[in-house]
Amino acid sequence: MSDVELLLRSTRVITPEGTRAASVAVAAGKITAVLPHDAGVPPGARFEDFGDDVLLPGLVDTHVHVNDPGRTEWEGFWTATRAAAAGGITTLIDMPLNSLPPTTTVGNLRKKTDVARSKAHIDVGFWGGALPGNVKDLRPLHEAGVFGFKAFLSPSGVDEFPELDQEQLARSLAEIAGFGGLLIVHAEDPHHLAAAPQRGGRKYADFLASRPRDAEDTAIESLVAQARRLDARVHVLHLSSSDALPLIAAAKADGVRLTVETCPHYLTLTAEEVPDGASEFKCCPPIREAANQDLLWQALADGTIDCVVTDHSPSTADLKTDDFATAWGGISGLQLSLSAVWTEARRRGHGLEDVVRWMSTRTAELAGLGDRKGAIEAGRDADFAVLAPDETFTVDPAALQHRNRVTAYAGRTLSGVVKSTWLRGRRIVAEGEFTEPAGHLLTRHG
Repeated sequence: MSDVELLLRSTRVITPEGTRAASVAVAAGKITAVLPHDAGVPPGARFEDFGDDVLLPGLVDTHVHVNDPGRTEWEGFWTATRAAAAGGITTLIDMPLNSLPPTTTVGNLRKKTDVARSKAHIDVGFWGGALPGNVKDLRPLHEAGVFGFKAFLSPSGVDEFPELDQEQLARSLAEIAGFGGLLIVHAEDPHHLAAAPQRGGRKYADFLASRPRDAEDTAIESLVAQARRLDARVHVLHLSSSDALPLIAAAKADGVRLTVETCPHYLTLTAEEVPDGASEFKCCPPIREAANQDLLWQALADGTIDCVVTDHSPSTADLKTDDFATAWGGISGLQLSLSAVWTEARRRGHGLEDVVRWMSTRTAELAGLGDRKGAIEAGRDADFAVLAPDETFTVDPAALQHRNRVTAYAGRTLSGVVKSTWLRGRRIVAEGEFTEPAGHLLTRHG
């Protein structure tokens, strides 16, 4: 204990063994021990007692569009990582598209890391991109430390990041499987989307009809078939269709190397409540009906869905027009994700241990960070969020840290106030006050 620099204490510390009163010892940015609550404070160590506020591992968000460089008027590393820190997120993995250039070559990755290095308030890693024609770039990107590769099976919404057809998917996946990598997929079938009614306009019901569940279901079915054939590791992004759950469960039972995520907006917002013209609720795939949401929660509870991530995908406010056909599709949720999910989870009888599993432990495992992040135990990074789970607040867009303060959660009352966030034993935000950026750029290698 002589080398302990910091001791954090709470009556409710969420550990892999459960929630208990404990003191957590930190040295050199790492957790060195989880001790009894009444452990003595070592000489020279700083001490913080959080009382009954909950000490939980910092969240790991593996699905964030930072858009920097190139579309920094949409978002940037400075603002995105501040928003994340304010919401108890201590690690994010940045998506390869919506920045210019996209992260599809090692050279483009270097351009992104050069921009991010001095702006990251939390730890940041990077996904690479799998495009038609860049199979030759996948292994070099893997060796450069990206955490895996993002692909679309339908148009991405930006011209510089085209989708893969089934033959291109097979080639990319075979290459990625050959070096033991991970392919993460926006799974909507373009043929089903093209066949759906495309009316446009202000009515959310028309937009919902334009992105039918069977587009997701068919794309996931084809992805599972490819993964099974190649014994490849694949991950389904932002699942919204509950109709795909039996297929996913069967594939997992058969040993297909498949993981699945969903998002706070699918778990907390419903199609029935989206006002016409309110494109702050637009995302692809879309927010679906309440009955569909109930099944997503059941799948989280039984493990069919592995984890919950934000898919934070902001734009400038002018792109959020009242026409659902032309408005930018994306929901900004970094700062509010923990509170939004906790609010609905507790209503449905889940505990904070479940939320930590979905939003920290399993996301860390997905990215290959399970030995560094995602739990309060000796040897992990000393990344924490301090949460007052019973306190509530009403979402005020003016209080958000992301660049364009458009939010589908405006005016909602949420439970769970993040009191402070800690990165490798350093408090990086408390009561709205931020330190200078202290985040590291992460790679698969360490």
